[in-house]
Amino acid sequence: MNPLNCSFWFPVSSSFIIERVNSRCVPLLNIVPSTLLMLMESGSPVSKKSRLFHSEDCEMEEVPSNAAGVNPSLHWTQWQILDSILPTGGFAHSYGLEAAMQSRMVNNQEDLKSFVIQVLDNTGSLLLPFVYCASKSPDAAAWVKLDQLLEATLTNEVARKASTSQGSALLRVAASVFTEIQALQDLRRTFLGSKSVSFHHAPIFGLICGLVGFDSETAERAYMFVTMRDVFSAATRLNLIGPLAASVLQHQVAPDAERMMQKWRDRDVSAASQTAPLLDALQGCHAYMFSKLFCS
Repeated sequence: MNPLNCSFWFPVSSSFIIERVNSRCVPLLNIVPSTLLMLMESGSPVSKKSRLFHSEDCEMEEVPSNAAGVNPSLHWTQWQILDSILPTGGFAHSYGLEAAMQSRMVNNQEDLKSFVIQVLDNTGSLLLPFVYCASKSPDAAAWVKLDQLLEATLTNEVARKASTSQGSALLRVAASVFTEIQALQDLRRTFLGSKSVSFHHAPIFGLICGLVGFDSETAERAYMFVTMRDVFSAATRLNLIGPLAASVLQHQVAPDAERMMQKWRDRDVSAASQTAPLLDALQGCHAYMFSKLFCS
């Protein structure tokens, strides 16, 4: 069989379709559409030169990977703030889950899912306004007022201590990591060790997010994610659920977390409220437990 008079597959690294064009074998994949059209109209064989791609035939419009004015390093900062490796002390607290398990209110995976959703709802109604206001106006004077207001709002001693310990740890870590942000250095130098502020977690989290460049919506969603992540981590270490099952359940709860975030987002601190008083009471019982793994 004469290969010049038939169509066949020519196996190179990837298959080239060879067609008979005027009794000459021409690789179609090597011919740009304009060249192929000229060939078919003229009836002349294709030269080597005409088979080469021309840059003007394959120009594509380049889409910018980042929106104008967005600092690419902001994404890395965001991921680092949400990373569990950041030593802020969040994994020392169970958000009342340990007390709920010992009181037999959370016994299985379904109970855990309901518990997490209630924690997210309560976090959104009570703490998200402080995150929003602090991220919207990231300055020391506004943050001090928010911190003092939250100190007066929290009546649960266990929750208050957990909030202040996580907040102070977060400020130390953020000032050590983000050394280019002078405001964080000033806050640590001025207020750490001071009796005038308590360093509650929600306001300092919002303040740091605002200083590093997050918008308020990103800061609020990040706070809800950190809360959800820490509860599932506590459930894993309490042997209520395995790591893989916790990841699956976290993915299932994500739509509920987004719904809670949209429900309570962008609210002033005057609208802060407690929606799950039973959870607050359970967390308060943590201090009276005989044996415990977590601080709260």
